[in-house]
Amino acid sequence: MKQFLALFLCLMIPGLAFADSGYKVMYDGGSIQGIKAGKKVKLYIDSDEVRIVDGKAEIAKIPANSITEISYGQDVHRRIGAAIGIGVFTLGVGALMALTKSKKHFVGLTWATGTHKGGFAMQCDKNDYRGVLAGLEGISGKKAVDSEAMTVKN
Repeated sequence: MKQFLALFLCLMIPGLAFADSGYKVMYDGGSIQGIKAGKKVKLYIDSDEVRIVDGKAEIAKIPANSITEISYGQDVHRRIGAAIGIGVFTLGVGALMALTKSKKHFVGLTWATGTHKGGFAMQCDKNDYRGVLAGLEGISGKKAVDSEAMTVKN
């Protein structure tokens, strides 16, 4: 048993050194050319830049010192469609399902390099959005703005 554990650890630890450190996000729209909304990409937060990669192709590279704003927002909705589908078979479970909520976490980023300005929004996984925000805040020195707290009066 000890030999098996030692062999397992010897094989796993080098594999962890080459682990991918990017975040899986969904591009939700913005000024980045060559990518459509709804596309799943990887977001890499390096010490001096933010990179967006689709497969092996690098789509965008944003220098950390050019980031002007980081924003965060949520989209909360009830799971009515799923409740109706389940309610056809079991009414009680369908009614309970209608009471549950689903959240989507969105992070926005704007930047300006010289005369070129840009921005985009991305949907992050519920387990990753805090890490994405902390990483972006850390390399840019900017504090994320909660879009829910900003109210616009017409």
